[in-house]
Amino acid sequence: MNWFRSPGTSLPEMVALHGKWRAARSALVEGEKRLTWGEFERDSAKAANGLKALGMQTGDRVALLMDNSLEMVVALFGVIRCGCVAVPLNTSIADTAVAAMIADAKARAVFASGRHCARIDGLRSTSEAVARAQRIGVPAAGGSVGEGWSDYHFWLAPQSAQWRTFIGPDQDCNIIYSSGTTSTPKGIVHSHGCRMHWAVDLALMLRYRSDCVTLCSLGLFSNITWVAMLCTVLVGGTIIVMPSFNAESAVELMERERVTHGTFVPLQLERLLKVADLERRDLSSLDTLMCCGSPLPLPTKRTFPRVFRCQLIELYGLTEGLCTVLSPEDFESKSESVGKPFLGSDIRIIGDDDRELAQGEIGEIVGLSPMLMSGYYSNDAASLNATWTDEMGRRWLRTGDLGRLDADGFLYIVDRKKDMILSGGQNIYPADIEAVMRLHPQVLDVAVIGAHSAQWGETPLAVVVPRPGTEIVHDQLVKWTNAQLGKQQRIRGVVSRASLPRNANGKILKRELRREYADLAY
Repeated sequence: MNWFRSPGTSLPEMVALHGKWRAARSALVEGEKRLTWGEFERDSAKAANGLKALGMQTGDRVALLMDNSLEMVVALFGVIRCGCVAVPLNTSIADTAVAAMIADAKARAVFASGRHCARIDGLRSTSEAVARAQRIGVPAAGGSVGEGWSDYHFWLAPQSAQWRTFIGPDQDCNIIYSSGTTSTPKGIVHSHGCRMHWAVDLALMLRYRSDCVTLCSLGLFSNITWVAMLCTVLVGGTIIVMPSFNAESAVELMERERVTHGTFVPLQLERLLKVADLERRDLSSLDTLMCCGSPLPLPTKRTFPRVFRCQLIELYGLTEGLCTVLSPEDFESKSESVGKPFLGSDIRIIGDDDRELAQGEIGEIVGLSPMLMSGYYSNDAASLNATWTDEMGRRWLRTGDLGRLDADGFLYIVDRKKDMILSGGQNIYPADIEAVMRLHPQVLDVAVIGAHSAQWGETPLAVVVPRPGTEIVHDQLVKWTNAQLGKQQRIRGVVSRASLPRNANGKILKRELRREYADLAY
């Protein structure tokens, strides 16, 4: 029998402990706004108690549609310290997708900021789930929240700062949605125990330390940003919140705030390399930066560490919880690989018959890890489809990506089996766009692929088969389609053809389309 329960077994408890023992150290910085660990602990406890005062119960889902800010970090940790489940939503998706995700999660409350408060209000007449949810809003500078909203600052101020909520490792911590507007949303559920594994394992592999200063420049709804945030919370470092990414501003922050760590996507690194007068900047504080989200071009991989004089780690991973890491010491000898699995994790390559393949053969990557999600929220069918069971009865995650392992155990990504498009570090699912375009009266068939973009890395390109007797005006179809999509999903071009290449089973061969249109750029 274990008489004693150790503290620090969940991230909410780590916040409490840092608030006690590291109270004077900076925890959050956004421009001129700063919170120490003592203040962050106090305010997140107040947010937790404020949610309880609104009637929130353990396990209730709370959505957040917010731009990056100190208030969003406080709200996120207020939600999970309350015992509720944080549901951060991508601010760039269409309003219909926002409503679908709030409804799917059965969220009982919504945090929103600035212009997003009006977006929520606009959905209340068409979405019963949104209409039922209680609303806490952070007004834009000099403004106010609308009728029916609780002003975040006035709501937070009178709440108790005492936190006495037990958080068990099996309790749900968050739901992060991976899908888009028209398909059924898939919410990835992580438990508190799983998120502690994320924090501990990633902090070790990405070389975080207690005096780290971490730059968070991507949306706080993104799991890429959660990697940096969770590692920094674990060790009690300082999080620098960027409201939005700008390369010149990021370099200025690195210099002024003495940044040591951060997570980025390849496009950001490419833009950082183009900042003028880098040699005049004092970037000596930089220690280890991580890049993930899409393949890192070899020239960037080799140039960035030299120019910024820091260590660079490349990570391949899924929000579902499987990761590999290419460490700095392997950059030269294994530069085209994405490294090896994290501590305590394993990967295999399987064929179409679900049998493990030999070293060097190409197949689907499957993984086993303590960081794996609990499953897709209220979607057992999707969870089952993402499962591969080994000879010992263990359940592995199917990644949908094709890869191979070399003789030294390093993983190489060959193709994206799911045909996902990675644009500016954001996941775009072609099926969502294709479903919209098939509603157009002149479109008989369509396949959406990723085309090269100087600005975003990749951008959606629609390959369309017109209905017989019709002639598609490309510009008009682009305009019609984009009016029904989220900002991040908008297509940049359309090409017409008589038919789409298919295999014997009728599946569209997108690999052939990507090869055929590889020279197109936007």
